[in-house]
Amino acid sequence: MRLDKYLCDMNIGSRSQVKQYIRKGCVDVNGDIIKKPELHIDETKDIISVNGKTIAYKKNIYYMLNKPAGVVTAVKDSRDRTVMDLFDASISKGLFPVGRLDKDTEGLLLVMNDGELAHILTSPTKHIDKTYYAKINGRVKNEHIELFKEGLDIGEKKLTKPAVLNILKSDDISEIELTITEGKFHQVKRMFKAIGMEVIYLKRISMGKLKLDDTLMLGDYRELTAQEIAQIGGNV
Repeated sequence: MRLDKYLCDMNIGSRSQVKQYIRKGCVDVNGDIIKKPELHIDETKDIISVNGKTIAYKKNIYYMLNKPAGVVTAVKDSRDRTVMDLFDASISKGLFPVGRLDKDTEGLLLVMNDGELAHILTSPTKHIDKTYYAKINGRVKNEHIELFKEGLDIGEKKLTKPAVLNILKSDDISEIELTITEGKFHQVKRMFKAIGMEVIYLKRISMGKLKLDDTLMLGDYRELTAQEIAQIGGNV
């Protein structure tokens, strides 16, 4: 792999930026300063450093984003701001959001460059648990727990798959957590609509074993830890 491409892939900067770093003598390979962007390296064996900091090779990159309301889950959109617009341009190359959160839904969203894992995580056959916190306009009662467990008619050929409803607060504005294994369009909203209630706030708090980092402010993101990558079945 060319040295400049390697540094771009590791999100050190754009192609023009990394070429400048190289020509200014900021980059060394195996301890030798290199000023040729076109130099071919073995990314799995050679030790590459920029300004004295070793750049470890990562084939796959995984981020956790605390998605805010008002942005759409897409790489590009002709009308709306997207989740990828929240990322620094120097690291967003090749990344894409996994699955979809509605424009007005907040919370955990994975962003990565691992297409194979993204397919697994969004496949309907894998039944990945997704847990949401929601505020509901209406009094959610214990009797609704069984309805969600049995499956609801949301206007499709089949009832929804069994879901686990946990009531945190039952009042005129109820608070709940709901775990589903599907990802149908507006599913949580449609499920509550099926029992005559309206979702007025929705936030995804976990996906499989991965939980939203509660220190992340809305719109902030960070790389997954090695343990978190293992939890979702990823491979650096």
